[in-house]
Amino acid sequence: MARVTVEDCVEKIPNRFQLVLLAAQRARNLSRGEEITLDRDNDKNPVVALREIADETIPLEKLEQDLIKSLSRAPEPEPADEEVLDLIPTDQNIFGLQDISADEEAQQLPVEGEDFSPDDIEAAIEAELGGRRR
Repeated sequence: MARVTVEDCVEKIPNRFQLVLLAAQRARNLSRGEEITLDRDNDKNPVVALREIADETIPLEKLEQDLIKSLSRAPEPEPADEEVLDLIPTDQNIFGLQDISADEEAQQLPVEGEDFSPDDIEAAIEAELGGRRR
């Protein structure tokens, strides 16, 4: 039955590659639960899809749109939670680089106009130089 059905379909869709794509899409739609437009006669979904195309009981334009939609790429998904966590800086110094942001928060310099002692100035210079002055 399928051979006769394919020969009938080629009259409707001359390009055999396009026929295969459309029939496969219709068979997928049938397996997802779309309504069959003719009697199944104990045939499987690909044969039913070919028979529907041959009998022109389904609109080919809608089938083409379904095919295009199924083949179009979806946008890239958002990164998973653990990928995001990998991007968040940690307190660990895994690359041997100095984390300046933590030092800046711990070492607030006095604001201009405030009274501070010479020890405060010396501590600020030491903090700024990072112990390199010798």
